Amino acid sequence: MSTVTLEQALTITRGALQHGMEVGTAPLTVAVLDNAGRLVSLQRQDGSSLLRPDIAVGKAWGAIALGRSSRGLAEMAAARPAFMSAVNVLAQGNIVPVPGGVLIRDAANRLLGAVGISGDQSDVDEACAVAGIKLAELIADCG
Repeated sequence: MSTVTLEQALTITRGALQHGMEVGTAPLTVAVLDNAGRLVSLQRQDGSSLLRPDIAVGKAWGAIALGRSSRGLAEMAAARPAFMSAVNVLAQGNIVPVPGGVLIRDAANRLLGAVGISGDQSDVDEACAVAGIKLAELIADCG
């Protein structure tokens, strides 16, 4: 089974943080999970606040758990709030349905994992995730 490697996770993180520096983000936290939702890498910039690691992991974990980016989960929460609330209860509150959690795919469209970023506006977090995935020469699935 294909999954994101540590080397890929570190490249994704490096690309995400580099993009963040280029656009002047607030301090970011980047979590990369494998396709089973297990943490591969977690990096927190100096000054990143206390809950950022949990939020970053929640964005990525929710994407893996439901097979959609956290942007897609936000759309689902807006359209079907009772369903998303029930799912998050089942997930013990571990899903964070706001942009910033992006699925990682390979060229064959296989799911390798997800990256979750927290620290700035959700759209900016997502853009940093996409930049990191592209640096690793993988495909960012924001759908």
